[in-house]
Amino acid sequence: MIQIEFFHDAVCGWCYVLSPRLRKIAANYPVKVIHRAFVLQRNDEEMVARFGSLERAKQEILQHWQSCKSFADEPESINIEGMRSADFNYPNGYLAALYTKAVERIAGQDAHWDFFDAVQKVHLYHNQNIADARVLDAVVQKLELPLDQINAIVHSTDNVNALEADRARAAYFDIKSIPTLLINGRNLISQSLSLAQLEHLVVTELTSAIKEEVVS
Repeated sequence: MIQIEFFHDAVCGWCYVLSPRLRKIAANYPVKVIHRAFVLQRNDEEMVARFGSLERAKQEILQHWQSCKSFADEPESINIEGMRSADFNYPNGYLAALYTKAVERIAGQDAHWDFFDAVQKVHLYHNQNIADARVLDAVVQKLELPLDQINAIVHSTDNVNALEADRARAAYFDIKSIPTLLINGRNLISQSLSLAQLEHLVVTELTSAIKEEVVS
């Protein structure tokens, strides 16, 4: 069994491109995917510090969306003009990350993944404001997850600490960008891979594991 830790942020277009490919890998190979919420900019102040202004943040990030769209398996799933015309600043992913950790704590890693993917679609295709709790609550309800339980813990100290633990793990491995994959706790890949590249990576890891077993 190969363990892949997937460090991601709900506002990240490259994560949106990578996630469905990882699902195919997990369905066809002995792979366990562990989700790590890693938000690069947690509030408007951090967005301004990174991009200069909220207006520039939106402009630059939508340029990244164009690159993501050219690499996506379903480019029509990225709605650049819809987000460009949206009447809110480009959102940060902090609240969505808190929700993913609350979902995970109540319903497990698979639910974390389902929720993360759904939030990304709401963000990149439907162009809703995922920094708004009402938008995230609607995703919870659509997935038929227990909204009252999630709302009860989403801002709790334990849930914030769970999110910070993912951030601390990223810092331990000197991860500074997303998406990043950590393979079996030792091999870092900080980019969005094609399905063929992912398959090659997994097959190489499996072959290496078999050789190690033979030697031992």
